[in-house]
Amino acid sequence: MFKINFPRFITFIIFFTSMAMAQNNGPLFVHPDNPRYFSDQNKNFVYLTGSHTWSNFQDIGDSNPPRIFDYSEYLNFLVNNNHNFFRLWTWEQSKWVNWDSNDFWIDPLPYMRPGPGLALDGKPKFNLDHFNQDYFDRLRNRIIAAGQLNIYVSIMLFNGFSVEKNKGGENLNNPWKGHPFNINNNINNINGDSNNDNSGSEVHTLVNSQITAIQESYVKKVIDSINDLDNVLYEISNESAAGATEWQYHMINFIKNYESSKPKQHPVGMTVEWPGGTNSELFNSPADWVSPNGLSGDYYDNPEISTGSKIIISDTDHLCGICGNRSWVWKSFLRGINPILMDVYKETDTEVDPTDPIWDDIRKNLGYTREYSRRINLLNMTPQNSISSSSYCLANTNPDSGEYLIYLPYERNVTVDLSSQKGNLEIQWRNPENGHYISDVPVTGGKSRIFINPFNKDAVLYIYHPVSTAQIQNPKKVESNIKYISIFPNPFNSSTSFKYYLQTKARVHLVIYNILGQEIRILIDDIQVPGEKVVRWDGKDLYGYSLSSGLYLFELSQNSEIQFGKLVYLK
Repeated sequence: MFKINFPRFITFIIFFTSMAMAQNNGPLFVHPDNPRYFSDQNKNFVYLTGSHTWSNFQDIGDSNPPRIFDYSEYLNFLVNNNHNFFRLWTWEQSKWVNWDSNDFWIDPLPYMRPGPGLALDGKPKFNLDHFNQDYFDRLRNRIIAAGQLNIYVSIMLFNGFSVEKNKGGENLNNPWKGHPFNINNNINNINGDSNNDNSGSEVHTLVNSQITAIQESYVKKVIDSINDLDNVLYEISNESAAGATEWQYHMINFIKNYESSKPKQHPVGMTVEWPGGTNSELFNSPADWVSPNGLSGDYYDNPEISTGSKIIISDTDHLCGICGNRSWVWKSFLRGINPILMDVYKETDTEVDPTDPIWDDIRKNLGYTREYSRRINLLNMTPQNSISSSSYCLANTNPDSGEYLIYLPYERNVTVDLSSQKGNLEIQWRNPENGHYISDVPVTGGKSRIFINPFNKDAVLYIYHPVSTAQIQNPKKVESNIKYISIFPNPFNSSTSFKYYLQTKARVHLVIYNILGQEIRILIDDIQVPGEKVVRWDGKDLYGYSLSSGLYLFELSQNSEIQFGKLVYLK
């Protein structure tokens, strides 16, 4: 039996606490040095990627009450795919959706239902002056649970699919019948259908000041419920119809003004209107981040380079619906975009098969991009099409610390302009189908080089100076005999390698621990001569048994110098 090493355990608790604090450094804001990405309050960049599904906030389905969504399982699913972001879906109606002729229920909603009288769904009418506290408690608790796993959440405030009887040609049922602003459903005599066409698109405009005031009260209640939390973004509405632009601008400014007097301010986003919306409306908006469609900018097949005028969160939901492939993931990432997937997850009420392997392929490649975002010096890298013949390249051309991350959608070889680089560069290929790596022969900079794709499919190519890899924080601020240390890949699914440079001869001790401080495996305990060292760990303990997925710690020590770091093992 392993015994808990209490001194080591306490050390790790302190280490994890400092790591957690570092990863929750206040709300996000647009990074001042590379505005394609967010930053925390310490100017640590945050690249967002992940997947979202329709029932991750309210319970929805064909039963009354609808089936309960397993939120904890969903969060574990995100963690296992190395995702750090999702949209928290909101539906404004209590019953009925455009795409299903059968009954479809949604619960909870933000307003109390005391009556008197029955709404069109057969339940008591809404009182729009009284909020349903259970709704806001659930909102807060779900964001807190995500934050404990370092996952950011975008709160969807409104939904265009909740107000229109005919949405993009889908009209099997009318969600407006179940909306609280339908005059038949509330005791406040509020009529959101001012033109009496049995549809409520008017509520996503500024035509009725009384309704706008009720919406503002709801938005205030949301902000008051979660303002103290760091891992929050706002989204005004999911695909409201064309004509909602000024209303969305108003709501963006309303949130910013209201939060300006609060302890914390959070990013506000705008997603493209549909049908009939344009991307120019997004880029001309006061939003901090935007989600465009694929009609201009070709954000699915050949995305425009992000200029940094807005943070772009490219969502398949607005590009092509329930769709995607790993090529879209990499093309987006290497054009300075934050990609997210409209994930069918476990939904069986759609026209696509949730067990199709394409979904896992997309999910894991989103996770791969996040892995690279933490390995490379992303803040100093920009999309530079002309450097790579494949035209998909993030590059930092600093002569002494250059890095190049390149995607080959189908090419058998690629030419990369390395004319700005000095000295030798390391070459590493990755197969996006299975995540496996292949190291290639190092090259010398100073001119363009041709690289042969080792896979008979798409590929990711990473070119870098060894000293440009991510540095592990050294708790002791003293001159180190270890010049640098990198762990790659991390997270890993089969094996990972430690690379470090020893400046003088020393006894080196490299040990793996679990989070209880129990020693799992000694990888190195020997006197080593100066130079670069590479040590591989296969995820097994000292007896040769494979370990379970989870978080592990390493300790690298020589003489009196000790460094700690974390490893994530994902099977």
